Amino acid sequence: MFPSGNDALALAQSANNQFTPTPVVDAVELVPEQPITFVSQEVVQPLSAAPAQAVLTEAGSLADLVGMVDAETALTEEMRCLAGAVYFEARGEPLAGQLAVAQVIINRSEDNRFPRSYCGVVAQPGQFSFMRGSRMPAIRTGTTAWSRAVAIAEIADKGLWESEAGDAVFFHAKYVRPSWSHRKTRLAQIDTHIFYR
Repeated sequence: MFPSGNDALALAQSANNQFTPTPVVDAVELVPEQPITFVSQEVVQPLSAAPAQAVLTEAGSLADLVGMVDAETALTEEMRCLAGAVYFEARGEPLAGQLAVAQVIINRSEDNRFPRSYCGVVAQPGQFSFMRGSRMPAIRTGTTAWSRAVAIAEIADKGLWESEAGDAVFFHAKYVRPSWSHRKTRLAQIDTHIFYR
């Protein structure tokens, strides 16, 4: 029950006589070192791609790594050329063979003797038998083979797994014997392909 009128005044005076107030300490005002800037729109900081690569490179095998790659992402024209070459040239090969084919295309794009792009390398006349002139045939994109080819292209492009083909820039099927193969250094044979530098 709250006192009213004169009772309240008497209560307040008796409380003042028995109450010892705590001394007031000077307050410290916290002031930021930098002036505060207010932004009227959302601030978005780009995420680094490095952590994703670090996770991928922790795979125990190439098959594990292929399973970790998101093969459903949209492809640039260059990555479509690289994945298409893997698909047509090596889809029946083990993953190491597919990676080696992708590595040869990448190596060629970095070698002055060849075009400077994946698409240029793949479309170079007389280099890939699956090509129809400078056009790649239609790809059955809803297949497991295509998803694997896309993953292998991504792995090769980002250098996430070392290929047995190393710095090879030439390869052929083991059932043919091209005349140029005698003048090249053989680096590896992976299933039905032999790789040279």
